[in-house]
Amino acid sequence: MSQSVMSSTPVAPESALSDDDVAAVDRLGKVHHRLREELGRVIVGQRDTIDLLLVCLFARRHALLMGVPGLAKTLLVSKLAETMSLKFSRIQFTPDLMPMDITGTDILQDNGEGRREFEFAHGPVFANIILADEINRAPPKTQAAMLEAMQEQRITVVGKGFDLPSPFMVLATQNPVEQEGTYPLPEAQLDRFMALIELDYPSEEEEIAIARTTTGSKLPSLEHLMTGDDIIAHQDLVRRIPVPEHIYIEAAQLVRKTRPAGGTAPEWLLPLVSWGAGPRAVQDLILGAKARAALEGSYMVRSEDVRYVALPVLTHRIITTFAAQAEGLSASDIIGRLLSEEN
Repeated sequence: MSQSVMSSTPVAPESALSDDDVAAVDRLGKVHHRLREELGRVIVGQRDTIDLLLVCLFARRHALLMGVPGLAKTLLVSKLAETMSLKFSRIQFTPDLMPMDITGTDILQDNGEGRREFEFAHGPVFANIILADEINRAPPKTQAAMLEAMQEQRITVVGKGFDLPSPFMVLATQNPVEQEGTYPLPEAQLDRFMALIELDYPSEEEEIAIARTTTGSKLPSLEHLMTGDDIIAHQDLVRRIPVPEHIYIEAAQLVRKTRPAGGTAPEWLLPLVSWGAGPRAVQDLILGAKARAALEGSYMVRSEDVRYVALPVLTHRIITTFAAQAEGLSASDIIGRLLSEEN
């Protein structure tokens, strides 16, 4: 009964942006262009990667970076933090890494009055942008400590709670080549990442440019284009970007097509997918589309914004079957086909 009442209740259209918000979107669009140019001084190519990282940042979400070693993931993330005047921290995950190595712990200190007291020593998680390098190399208990910080933006150590700085973003990497001795993230934990951003090998021209850029004098310092307060203000702005009703429907229908159960998926998908994306995927599609629209200087979410973020948002949320693997089909192939059918 409650469902029928909800479905019959008219939905009020989202209001248009105020004049101040319109001006803020214009500023963000210009800063976005300058960020591309500034990062391009040290990062060759990877334009889509940069854009998706910015989408996740302004949507207040986290991202999973997937790529073979040597694709400048650490350099990209550290330089992104530099252009935004944010504190950057890199955590190398290893099999012997403990939760306290991430969060910090109480240590015994001399208080200067002849007595010793416990004092909390902050761990590397107390930064604005965290690179969790090879997160699948740490045991599940340590992974859980990192994921709790991502979800709550707060940690608990020896019964005491500590708030993490804002803005706060975690970029975790996984090595897709060597899986020996690793602890793959469960699907429920992968779902906490807004996007899976896959980095591919550069083109020949880009590879030559990389060699030319990185084998000479030291890399240039980048201009600081934003501050932490600017980012927080624009994160709030992204939440206010209007979304037409048909965009909500489009996002929900796309996610529902990935689920083999329930009669919402196309016939060809049923033997290829064992588990589809959950409701959090719809939320991330809308938030990602809002952030992308704002970065592009648009005052309203468009269908192309949803389509732009669909592949990175959905790929890691779909579990393929042995039949799909036997045919050489990946989750991204399936999402690509679903998107092509939308045209």
